[in-house]
Amino acid sequence: MPGETLTRSEARERARLLATDAYDVSLDLRNAVHPDRDTFRSVTRIRFRCAEPGASTFADLLASTVDAVVLNGRSLDPEVVFDGTRILLDGLEEENDLTVIARCAFSSTGQGLHRFTDPEDGQVYLHTHLEPADARRVFAVFEQPDLKGAFTFHVTAPEAWTVLGNTVPAAPLPEPGDNEPPLATWHFTPTLPLPSYLTAVAAGPYHVVRDHYRRVLPNGGVQHIPLAVLCRASLAPYLDTDEILTLTRQGLDFYTKQFEFPYPFGKYDQVFVPEHNIGAMENPGLVTFREDFLFRSRATRSAYEYRANILLHEMAHMWFGNLVTPRWWDDLWLKESFAEFMGAFASAEATRYTEAWTTFANRRKGWAHRVDQRPSTHPVTADIHDLQDAKLHFDGITYAKGAAVLKQLVAYVGQDAFRKGVRRYFERHAFGNATMHDLLSALEESSGRDLTDWAQAWLQSSGVNAFTPHIRCGADGRIREVVIEQQGEPLRPHRVAVGLYRLNAEGALIRYARAETDLHGRLTPINGLVGAERPDLVLANDDDLSYAKLRFDARSLATLRRHLGDLADPLARALGWTGLWDLTCDGAFAAEEFLDLVAGFAGRESEIGLLQTLHTWSREALLFFVDPERRQAAGARLADAAVAEIRLAEPGADRHQAWTRFLASIAARDADLTLLQGLLAETDNQELRWALLEALAAHGRTDDEELELEAAHDDSAAGHRCFARCRTARPTAAAKAEAWAAVTKSAILGNATTQAVAAAFHKPGQQHLIAPYANRYFKELTDLWAKLPIETAVPVVTHLFPVFQPDALALAEQWLTDHPHAAPALRRLVIEAHADLSRGGRGPR
Repeated sequence: MPGETLTRSEARERARLLATDAYDVSLDLRNAVHPDRDTFRSVTRIRFRCAEPGASTFADLLASTVDAVVLNGRSLDPEVVFDGTRILLDGLEEENDLTVIARCAFSSTGQGLHRFTDPEDGQVYLHTHLEPADARRVFAVFEQPDLKGAFTFHVTAPEAWTVLGNTVPAAPLPEPGDNEPPLATWHFTPTLPLPSYLTAVAAGPYHVVRDHYRRVLPNGGVQHIPLAVLCRASLAPYLDTDEILTLTRQGLDFYTKQFEFPYPFGKYDQVFVPEHNIGAMENPGLVTFREDFLFRSRATRSAYEYRANILLHEMAHMWFGNLVTPRWWDDLWLKESFAEFMGAFASAEATRYTEAWTTFANRRKGWAHRVDQRPSTHPVTADIHDLQDAKLHFDGITYAKGAAVLKQLVAYVGQDAFRKGVRRYFERHAFGNATMHDLLSALEESSGRDLTDWAQAWLQSSGVNAFTPHIRCGADGRIREVVIEQQGEPLRPHRVAVGLYRLNAEGALIRYARAETDLHGRLTPINGLVGAERPDLVLANDDDLSYAKLRFDARSLATLRRHLGDLADPLARALGWTGLWDLTCDGAFAAEEFLDLVAGFAGRESEIGLLQTLHTWSREALLFFVDPERRQAAGARLADAAVAEIRLAEPGADRHQAWTRFLASIAARDADLTLLQGLLAETDNQELRWALLEALAAHGRTDDEELELEAAHDDSAAGHRCFARCRTARPTAAAKAEAWAAVTKSAILGNATTQAVAAAFHKPGQQHLIAPYANRYFKELTDLWAKLPIETAVPVVTHLFPVFQPDALALAEQWLTDHPHAAPALRRLVIEAHADLSRGGRGPR
């Protein structure tokens, strides 16, 4: 549809012309409780200024119908000025007043105003998700981040509901009339200046727990912040409020101290909402979270750690992104990279999850390395042409690599200088917009370092470097020379620590020497380590200060082969494992040898998050890297290790859960599947039960009756999704046909279930069942992309790519050749899938 996207050049021109003062938005949500009514009434009044009276511009709106458009008292004909996505506004005055009355659609895709009916109790819940540009699905708006305004919302909804916004409402006023159910209107106070994508509404019979935060400020004042945690009523038994509120207070303490800028947005509500497309969204005063973060059964510590990181990530956005907003999506990293970095930093420094940097080094940076080596990689500061570009750049570069680059920047300028520079950045640009250059200027002033070359190398180029240590020792066993070789282009400036490790008398690998220095160019001598005793292991990026792949000298590699599990420090172990995985992915380390190390050492791993990452990597190596003729034997060795660990672990404990899930993901032998059936009979952990049932269903070891009984027992939204996954996993042609039709031919499943079904479609060992769909996938791809909203299309296109078919690479190459003008976002997804499958010269096996 013309105008459905917004280009950077259009946004710049509109920002040059306009300045927004205030929005007044009225939403009538009474139709939400009627499943046969698909729209709601939206009335928007915008007051804005124009720098060139007489000029023309447009407002953004995606609506079913537009009933009225009034500009400065002039009634405009909607049939003439509204094209389905934009409202043409001409003859602007210096001061302008625009009113738009429209009917907008409830969403089932997670974007705009999403409507969900709880299958357990039939209650209806609403929430908005508007990033990057879906406020226009809810009200008329100038939809770009540099046209901030103050927003006042008025929401009409059932009187018994809880209605939330960015700010605190007055007491709801009952609506006159014989309304069924009885209605009320909530009038919210105006927000501070916000971009439209950060406005938010949630409404429904939410379960609410309220509290408050109190802090004495440096000036002697006292800050009081009302707190609330909410979820659907049927999930109330699983809302662990104490943990969430503890983390909230710890985060507010930490960030207020770090930034010397108190939380500015009044209240702090956190609501767990159904069918959220992403982990969470940082709406000021109303943070929304995926409700999968409410654990219905005992979860591992790493799951709680991940939730804590997400909570602190979103809180960091209150400053990075909400207080100071990027001018355009090119600088998306100014909020996402910072929030990713600060989430790990705050977790490690302020909460019980002190292992956060170990998890970051292993899991998050592994994601960054993968994305950064695809053909579609891009600089941290990306070239975002339009909104579709923006949606695809919420990726491992913007999040994980950007955060790793910020960790490197902290090491490069020093932590005190970094903190002072960030504070200066907030002071200068509070409630406004900023760019990369604004941040770098503040950091240059605080550190005294010229960051021009640093920024060019780190923020405006792509790719990952690799570090290889070279050591020369004398006859006395002491180091004569240590040189770190940097590989990859461009060569970057790195602030690194180089650590030397050796085995002690107890058999532990312990660091005994460390030198921190700047790397420049290809070869850098580390003079601070000359004279030290010969090491058994050298870590060229010790403490994980920089962003690079680790390589090893021959002695270090031999040590890791024999003693990887003996590294006493968890972060050092994570670096060792990550270095070996990078070598494996690059085809420089045998996949079977990597799997043997996992089988030999993973059972000793104390960090549950690192253990689960090793499980993920092992499954990938087994399915895609190991020679098909040797896969069965390699899989058996891994399964034997898993079975041994399951028998050693306490039932229900973290290790028992982790190894059980791993065995379920790789089990192929009858004995292993029989063990899974026994474990299913023994556990009441609902999430684990569904994981076991999916594995058994994929091997034909359960039937429809058993799945239906489980679904009846777990009659929840999550249970419905898991049931759909299990049915899709069954090894029958009928199951695959049903799933394909459900995902590609209809929209009745809803976004979350559609994604779940697509994710379960391809199972190893079912190639003969899925083979007919490889050609269909590429034949129907462009139509599928055009038919589905992008939020659903991206995961569906990714999950349905035929990864286990021998001709998948050739089919993808042919499709790319035949469709040079396909949507750039779609071409990128196919290119990425092709690159992942062919990395290291491998491919489906």
